[in-house]
Amino acid sequence: MTSVCPRAIVAVVTPTPPDQSFASDNAAGAHPEVIEALRAANVGGALPYGRDPWTTRSAERFRALFDADVEVLYTYGGTGANVVALQCMLAPHDAVICPTSAHLNVDECGAPERFTGAKLIDVPSSDGKLSPGTVRALLQPSHDEHHVTPRVLAISQPTELGTLYTLDEIGELAGLAHEHGLLLYVDGARIANAVAALGCSVRELTYGAGVDVLTFGGTKNGLLYGEAVVLLRPELARRARFARKQAGQLASKMRFIAAQFDVLLEDDLWLASAANANDMARRLASRLAEVPQVEIIRPVEVNSVFARLPAPLVAELQSWSFFWDWDLNDGLVRWMTSFATSDQDVTRFADGVRYFANRYSPGTSGS
Repeated sequence: MTSVCPRAIVAVVTPTPPDQSFASDNAAGAHPEVIEALRAANVGGALPYGRDPWTTRSAERFRALFDADVEVLYTYGGTGANVVALQCMLAPHDAVICPTSAHLNVDECGAPERFTGAKLIDVPSSDGKLSPGTVRALLQPSHDEHHVTPRVLAISQPTELGTLYTLDEIGELAGLAHEHGLLLYVDGARIANAVAALGCSVRELTYGAGVDVLTFGGTKNGLLYGEAVVLLRPELARRARFARKQAGQLASKMRFIAAQFDVLLEDDLWLASAANANDMARRLASRLAEVPQVEIIRPVEVNSVFARLPAPLVAELQSWSFFWDWDLNDGLVRWMTSFATSDQDVTRFADGVRYFANRYSPGTSGS
């Protein structure tokens, strides 16, 4: 009797999704040291509204970091921080010049214009950056009271497109702003990633380059919640505390924001966390560069990877491990890394992209 061997059945197993999401750096949890700092701050009582040891100590850490007598105001989130910062600089008849892609222009539901009363003048830019030439063209003298008056140049460092201003570029914008009686504002929700990437100090990148006001991000760099508005010119702080209160950003139990910044600034945890995020983004881009269906559209400078993929492939990947579309019309997506992203996360995500890319072929639905 002849035995017949059954045909071998090979099971195709979908790769395991990464533990950490690549949707955004604010999808990560809080850093373990931040959680421990919150636990410690929760022992006993403390006076409210910033009259506590954590707020005092963390503010001193900021002054040491900038090597200047800066004013620091804590807020709950990034939109609130932008509103508070701009209210310190603007009158309702003023205007803010910013790139079209700026977060305060497209991602804050009109909050800056509603709560400051000022107008945003958005400037198209292919790389997310303001250029001196474009700005200069908008600084013509206004005819009379029929026109708003530009008062602030607002940039993001890094930009929403993952690009970086050099120290010289910031210095040139600051010089142009000050020459025309304007202020330079930096949305620094990811300022730590910029400092880590450029290898300079935060003082060199801001105070030394002529920046007047910035936000110093915490939520996207390991905090549970919280941002800091840093006023580099003392005279701008006159209205700051009133602006924060009116904006609904004055925390009663401020020690729980301050304690997080206290540990973040201690021993440069903020910088190490950002450096890890940047490194993981570079590794991810490197591992996906050879996948034919994936086009990395620009060099990775910080912790974001922008790529162009076929729409069916994007849909399958998002069902497996979610991330955001960036531009549906152009097939662009954005992958973000964080302080918590590990090399295993990068490997798993890259394996998943390859797996679904191999299943995809033009003219099919991706099955």
